[in-house]
Order: sequence, then structure tokens, then C-alpha cells
Amino acid sequence: MKKQLMDMLESRKDEMIEIRRYLHENPELSYKEEKTAQYIADFYEGKDVELHTNVGNGYGIIVTIQGGKPGKTIALRADFDALPIQEETDVPFKSKNDGVMHACGHDAHTAYLLVLADCLIQLKDSLSGTVKIIHQHAEETPPGGAKSIMESGLLDDVENVYGVHFFPFHPTGVVSYRSEYAMAGRSCFKLTIQGKGGHGSSPHLANDSIVAGSHFVTAIQTVISRRINPFEMGVITIGSFDGKGTFNVIKDSVVLEGDVRYMTSKTQQVIQEEVERIVKGIEAQFGVTCELEYVPDYPPLYNDPEATAHVVATLENSDAPEIKEVKEFQMLSGSEDFAYYLEKIPGCFFYVGCKPKGVEDAYFNHHPKFDMDEDCMLVAAKAVGEIVCS
Repeated sequence: MKKQLMDMLESRKDEMIEIRRYLHENPELSYKEEKTAQYIADFYEGKDVELHTNVGNGYGIIVTIQGGKPGKTIALRADFDALPIQEETDVPFKSKNDGVMHACGHDAHTAYLLVLADCLIQLKDSLSGTVKIIHQHAEETPPGGAKSIMESGLLDDVENVYGVHFFPFHPTGVVSYRSEYAMAGRSCFKLTIQGKGGHGSSPHLANDSIVAGSHFVTAIQTVISRRINPFEMGVITIGSFDGKGTFNVIKDSVVLEGDVRYMTSKTQQVIQEEVERIVKGIEAQFGVTCELEYVPDYPPLYNDPEATAHVVATLENSDAPEIKEVKEFQMLSGSEDFAYYLEKIPGCFFYVGCKPKGVEDAYFNHHPKFDMDEDCMLVAAKAVGEIVCS
């Protein structure tokens, strides 16, 4: 079966590219992917599968392929939402939707998995076990689609779950992995500081919220430098400080929004507790009132060591010429809601190189000029196909 699958995938490489370009031209934001979801559902119309649509808190889709032979139940996942980015590439299949772009490769994730799934459907009589295809909505926007798909119960019988992400760290042909903690967890917070407005000439009659907010920005960095184990990873970023007013008016209130990254749940707890403690100190020190909304978002992504070792061994022994190198990679401070699947199901989320040919310093994911070598899709399809057959 494996040779048949690899030959079929190779013969349908152009189809993967065609699907990816269509999706790239027609991107939709998280929770608004109605047409994309319909396109995916239409792809499976008339095929011998069990299809569930509108799964979870949006347009999630789960396709069940029942093999003709006994075996394990595994799941394969690809996400399909885009980002609120104005595309700046010069490709002929540039986004037709103003201010929306597939800048993270989700179009290619979907394209390779659609073709792989169709090949598995055609070979299902020779397939051992069951394969569940997860087409996931809203990976980019909290709370994300993965958690709600897990809560649907449709994956309760899954024994292992696998996913792929395209990154331009490496050229096409390089597959990289990280066992155990591989990607950071993420939290976000919003802090409203209420002081007392007044005239710039009479600060003693007011209570300057900007001064209190500025102190908070500086103080929270001590959480990372003085409260986190130096061998642990933690990042706090203030991405928004809304204090715009008039030059001679003391602002009565400001709103700050921040992003937090961490590699373990324990570190997340420490950071949240310390941020809350600093907020209370700001209130006491400056005589302001504060409202803090702190939301633990995506958990750290933990690749099961046994499942990861299986992936590595399978790909290192692959005779697919497209898979040129399998290498360990560093932990990533980015976050992925695939982590929700891995909290309940042993599995592995690994990376496939997609650096455009002839480019030394490729634009990274989420950049308005992000682009990829489309040959990466065949690499991903064959790599995941090898895992299905192993």
C-alpha cells in the first residue's frame, strides 16, 4: 500500500498546488471561514467517508476514513484560517480579500491533507485501522478551534494524533522535530488603570494614569528577570498602551494589553500570580484603581516522546527522495492550539521546511511578504503518509 500511496501523491503534486493557490486567493479570518469550510466539505462529497461539519465553536470538519483492515485509530490535522494582514507579495494568486492573507501556510496545510486524505480513501481497503482527518478552523484567534473540537467527543477513540507546520527555517526536504516541550504556551491580558484627569499645569490636583501604567510596563519585566527560574523560558510583551490624549491634559485612564509566553504550565502560574501582585502594588502605590483581565490561552505544546521517536524513525527510514533530512530543532516560543489535542492524545507536531528556492533570508510566517516553496506540500504529504502506513 505504501508504494501505491507514494506514487499517487507524487502524481497529484500539481493538484496540491492548485488547491493551495485557490485557498490563498480566497482567505478568510478565524471563525469566518464559511466559504473555505464549504470548499473542503464539497471536496469530500460523494466519497466513502463519514463527514461531520460545523464541529466545535466554528466551521471545524472531521472526516473519518475506515480502513479495510484492523488497526489503530489515528488523527491528522490541518488548519484553514487566515490572518488580518494586507498581502505584499507579487505572486499571481495574491489574496483577493483586502486585509486578509494566508501568511502562515494554512492554505498549504489544507491542500496537502486534502490530497492525502483522498488518496487514503481510494486505498481504504488496504488501510489498517481508522484515520480521522481534522480540518480545523480558527487556529490563529483565541480560544481557537482545537479545544472545542476535542470537547466534541468525536476524537475520543483516537490513539495518536499528528500535525505538520510549514516554516521557512529550512529549505524544502528538511523535516525537523522536538520531543517533549516543543512550543510555548500563551496567555494574554488587558489592564485598565483608572486615575483622575486634570490639567497638565496642576498635577497635584490629578492622578496621572500614564505614570502608573508606565511603572507597570517596567515592573512586570522583573517577573521574568527575578521570579522565573533562569533555566525556564518566559516572555512578557506589552503590545498596546492606549494612552493617547492631548499634550496638556493628564489622562484619567489608560488601557494596556499584553502577551505572555512560557514553556511549562508551572511557569504560566508563576507569571500570572506575579502580574496580579504587581497590579495590586500599582493600586497601592499610585492610588489608582485597576481592572485586570488575564486569560491563559493556548497551553505549551508537548510532543509525546514515544510518538515522536516513532515519527523520527519512520521518516529516517523513508525511501521517499523528497525527504532529504530529518533533524532535531530547538524549542519555539511561538504557540499552537494543536497543544490541546496533545494534552489528551499522545502524538507529535513536527515541522517541514518551505524556504523559497534561491532565498537566503526568507520572510517568516505572519509577514505580509511570507511565501513558500510549494514543493514542501509533497514532502509533508509523503511524510504524513509514511506515518499512516507505519
